[in-house]
Amino acid sequence: MLRDLLAIRRDPLAYLARTAARHGDLVAFPLPRTPVLLVNTVAGARRVLVENAGAWSKRTVQYGALSLVTGSGLLTSDGTAWRSARRAVQPAFHPAGLGAVAEQSVAAAERMRTRWSAAGGDGGGDGGVVDVDAAALQATLEVVGRTLFGSDVADDGERVVSAVLQALDVVIARARTPLPVPQRAPTRANRRLARARRVLDEVVERVVSRRRAAGVAAGDTDLLALLLRAVDAGALPPQAVRAELVTMVIAGHETVASALTWTLHQLAQHPEAQARLHAELDAVLGGRAPTWEDLPSLRWTRAVVDEALRLQPPAWVVTRRAEADDVVDGVAVPAGALAIVSPWLLHRRADAFADPARFDPERFLEGSGAPAVPRGAYLPFGAGSRLCIGRDFALVETVLVLAALLRDRRVEPVGDRPPVVQALVTLRPRGGLPLRLRTRRVGTLKADARC
Repeated sequence: MLRDLLAIRRDPLAYLARTAARHGDLVAFPLPRTPVLLVNTVAGARRVLVENAGAWSKRTVQYGALSLVTGSGLLTSDGTAWRSARRAVQPAFHPAGLGAVAEQSVAAAERMRTRWSAAGGDGGGDGGVVDVDAAALQATLEVVGRTLFGSDVADDGERVVSAVLQALDVVIARARTPLPVPQRAPTRANRRLARARRVLDEVVERVVSRRRAAGVAAGDTDLLALLLRAVDAGALPPQAVRAELVTMVIAGHETVASALTWTLHQLAQHPEAQARLHAELDAVLGGRAPTWEDLPSLRWTRAVVDEALRLQPPAWVVTRRAEADDVVDGVAVPAGALAIVSPWLLHRRADAFADPARFDPERFLEGSGAPAVPRGAYLPFGAGSRLCIGRDFALVETVLVLAALLRDRRVEPVGDRPPVVQALVTLRPRGGLPLRLRTRRVGTLKADARC
């Protein structure tokens, strides 16, 4: 059993794939105190996440470790606390507000383009090499700050990104260790976590203070305004503001950056898919920046994002604790057991996706003739009542940032060595993701009729 725990710590993706290949789609791990079930069937995942979701909680090691950073936020809470927070923040993610998300997404992409052009050479001039992972982290933080907080956090950007990554590194290691370390123990990891939390607390306090001083109008519907009004009305405790803001920094920044990074990676590796994307961008945009109104026409661009999310879903694993006895795809599961559902594994099932290892955006292109994706087989944003509240926000942002960046550029791989995928809270490329940027001539041909 210790060997299994060490293998999970070293490379959880490889361990899960090996385990499912050797032992089947429903694998029980008889751990000493907590029975664990790996659920790698569409029906099993649906049972846990949708059909009987009320019997499965987030009282797991994964979310307990994450709560050391976020507190009791939407990502980690259950029951009444979760319902109250969800009700309070839901208006911030209403479809009516997605136009503002689109505007800020394109603006962030334009700032990224300006930084790359100004740097020149290896900073992103023609033929220059850029770390698209670092750039995506910066851009998505700007979008979160301006749309959800009503505040420009660019001045604190590098500190926040560093603090989030350090904190997540510590809590993921903590979640995978066979011997838990007390939070108060004077270890190096605990000190790193404490420093990261202080940075996040300072930034949140500054953002909240500025907003309080400026005033919250009755019609303001950004996340911070909604939280402050809910606290003032007694609907949420004061600590909820900090918890939800940090949660959104992670969920709305870290995950979208991961999606954008891996989408650019897939395009660099598949020049034919990138050429088709360029044809669509040329036909729809003609070299200009994209807008909210262009989204329905960017069908191939959206399909590319959807397929990248299939192969590299940022939220690669979901855990739940059984609060009552249940039966999952024919297997009796006792109360107290832990279920592991991995979208990364489910998205590679040959009975759900033909040739699942192949990058093929046509799977998600309506009218392409590709087989329909089976219901419940595609879970990049979770499922059921706990479906990610920011799903539409994330998709609008990713598609428009991608379109803005590549409307007159293309990306190419640097070297032949594939990036090492780190399975942290999200999937991240170890050491960043360098890609070569080249300018391209904007064409005037119409996009492929299939787009």
